Amino acid sequence: MTTYREAGVDIEAGSRAVQLIKKHVKSTFSKDVLLGVGAFGGAINAKKLLKFKEPVLISSIDGVGTKTKIAARLGRWDSLGKDIVGHGCNDILACGAEPWFFLDYLASSKLEPKKVEQIVRGMAEACRENGIFLIAGEIAEMPAVYLEGETDIVGCIVGLVERKSIIDGSKIKKGNMLIALQSSGLHTNGYSLARRVLLQEAKMDLNERPEGLECTLGEELLKPHKSYVKAVLPLARKGLLNGIGHITGGGLIDNIGRLLPEGLGAEIIRGKLRPQPIFNLIKEKGMVPESDMQRTFNLGAGMVLIVEGKDEKKVLKEMQRAKEEAYVIGKIVKGKGVQII
Repeated sequence: MTTYREAGVDIEAGSRAVQLIKKHVKSTFSKDVLLGVGAFGGAINAKKLLKFKEPVLISSIDGVGTKTKIAARLGRWDSLGKDIVGHGCNDILACGAEPWFFLDYLASSKLEPKKVEQIVRGMAEACRENGIFLIAGEIAEMPAVYLEGETDIVGCIVGLVERKSIIDGSKIKKGNMLIALQSSGLHTNGYSLARRVLLQEAKMDLNERPEGLECTLGEELLKPHKSYVKAVLPLARKGLLNGIGHITGGGLIDNIGRLLPEGLGAEIIRGKLRPQPIFNLIKEKGMVPESDMQRTFNLGAGMVLIVEGKDEKKVLKEMQRAKEEAYVIGKIVKGKGVQII
């Protein structure tokens, strides 16, 4: 006789995990969340749509990638829950949308209820900070799919925007300015390169504190993916933004380039960027080419706002009020693609 547990799936562990995360999930609820934890689906009152003349749903789905490898080595998972919420919020914010609700997917080779609780606790905290609901999710144990010790963290987010207020880059024109908002570090991109350089080749210890860092290497690499919703959404609603680039995989070059209308390019002044010491550490330890750095990492610019020249000072002042480190890094020019000069 062979049991499901002997086949690698522990149903009781799944039930324990659900019990541990209930309080965290419920902490994001309001009276508009109509089904509780454990229902077959998530339900939310759609009356919010009535506040819009022509409401549009904007959605995004993504994962935290190989940052999970760092969390596994340190046994710290809550920041990765914050990562996936922050990443999702920024993705739909780049379209001008206000985040509304979030769903998660957690899968692993072996289900560990305490680990699941850490991740969901981080998600719930980030959801509360961004004013959104964690309404549903999935916890999967799949030993034949994931390698031993592996965990995957994925999130789906849905937001709202007026149709006329969607930001798609179509209003971008020559002379617009590029304003960077400082990142918290690597966010959730480039970890395959960072791990290879720092841990495999340089054989650095996650518990050491390299020169230039204000914390251990592990703490630096686990800094959560910053959300810019509270600071940037008011600007989007005022119509002050012609484009928003969320600087993820592909770096400044790809994520700004995807916004540009035909016939326009962008010039970024390398000396205007403010990369944190971790980026220099990766470049130096791995002798990583500048071109790879630019196409892999955010280099300190977690989000880039594209604004009219006349609105530059106004936007910078608003960011200062929101306690965001913001600075001009370049402008829109005639041409094609993005150049860092």
